Amino acid sequence: MDIDFDGRVAIVTGAGGGLGRTYALDLAARGAAVVVNDLGGSVDGKGGDDSAAQKVVDEITAQGGQAVPNYDSVSTPEGGENVVKTAVDAFGRVDVVINNAGILRDKSFLKLEWSDLDAVLDVHLKGAFYVSQPAFRVMKENGYGRFVFTASNATFGNFGQTNYSAAKMGLVGLSNTIAVEGARAGILSNVIMPVAKTRMTEELLGDFADYLAPEFVTPMVAYLSSEACTTTHGAYSAAGGRYARVFWALGQGWFAGQDAQPTAEDIAAHLDQIENQDGYIVPGSTTDEILALAELFKK
Repeated sequence: MDIDFDGRVAIVTGAGGGLGRTYALDLAARGAAVVVNDLGGSVDGKGGDDSAAQKVVDEITAQGGQAVPNYDSVSTPEGGENVVKTAVDAFGRVDVVINNAGILRDKSFLKLEWSDLDAVLDVHLKGAFYVSQPAFRVMKENGYGRFVFTASNATFGNFGQTNYSAAKMGLVGLSNTIAVEGARAGILSNVIMPVAKTRMTEELLGDFADYLAPEFVTPMVAYLSSEACTTTHGAYSAAGGRYARVFWALGQGWFAGQDAQPTAEDIAAHLDQIENQDGYIVPGSTTDEILALAELFKK
């Protein structure tokens, strides 16, 4: 089955280079009209340059595609609103949002300054809120939408990235809840966790970066953005041609009993059962855990 985006309008934030550029080019080649958003700042989020977004737009239009640039920072509500307004004004709708914009302010935890925390949260986490809420409104009216949120394997833990990994884990929760709230309106939401060579990661990855071209991530993002995609509430790793589901699971655990009053000593005594990963479930919402608990109390 060919996957195309004919008649669809996509917003890609941080699309002036790296991963975002590859997403914008691929979706445009498949027929999407694309809003190429990029402030054009440095890796740490300072400065700005309109040429980054414009160059990608020029690449798309030179190949016969449709695209317009947007230079707003996603780190403010006004900026996020204007990104969506750009799409609606130019193309009349929004069908796809790929929240890809990001910066780095890496420091070990004790050296982290609050300005580094605020800057990273503003772009990665708040920026995704600021773009996605007005887009969600448009999608709900049209009864169709696809969100892709860019998280990271830094959510597993990575030295010097407390601010970054916390922001990225926040995006997982954001995506999961949008998936729940959007289900009735035909809006799907998923997370991509890319490992790729970009200006943000080249130094971190070293020589291994040569195996991890950003183009390897693009097929997964294109699928999750498409009408062919039927999955929602998911998270997917994409790295060097390997694609895998990543999930937040709940084990069977240890149940003290309905009338018991467990102690810390009981926890220590039953830790092996609490830690056991056999028979886990992957909750689709908080309701799934409540239902699992209800089964225990029935017994």
